[in-house]
Amino acid sequence: MSRLLLDAETIRALADILTETGLTEIEIAEKDSRIRVARAPAVVQAAAPASLATTAAAPASADALQAAAAASDPARHPGAVKSPMVGIAYLSPEPSAPSFVVEGQQVAAGQTLLLIEAMKTFNQIKAPRAGTLRLLLVASGAPVEFDEVLAVID
Repeated sequence: MSRLLLDAETIRALADILTETGLTEIEIAEKDSRIRVARAPAVVQAAAPASLATTAAAPASADALQAAAAASDPARHPGAVKSPMVGIAYLSPEPSAPSFVVEGQQVAAGQTLLLIEAMKTFNQIKAPRAGTLRLLLVASGAPVEFDEVLAVID
C-alpha cells in the first residue's frame, strides 16, 4: 500500500488548505493512490435587518419589494452581476492600484467592475448597465464560482 494513503500529516495539511481557502473539497493523486478531503460548506444565516420589519408593516411599493428581495437574495435582483466563469476575483488592476469601483459609486454600462483570473488569463467583468453599485459581494483574491453574484447594480 502506498505511503500516501497512510500519511495523516498530508491529510491534516489538505484540511488546513480547505479551511484557509474556503474550498469544500480537495483531492491529490500519486500514481494509483488518491486522497480526497471534503467538508460540508458553512451555512451562514443572517438576521433580517430592522428596516425590513418596518417596511413590512407599511404598505410596500414595488421598489421597496424589489429592494427587500435584493437584500435577502442578491441573485434575484434584476441588477445582479454574475460570474461567467470559475476563477479568482481581483478588484484592482494590480495590488497597489485603487479598486475599479466602490459601493455607492455611479457606474456606466460597459465599465470594468473587476477582473477574474482563469487559466492565467485576466477577464474583465463589465457593468451590464448604468446605475449605482449597491453591493460588491467579493473580496480581492477570493475564489468565485460560475454564476455566483459578484455585484448588484441599481
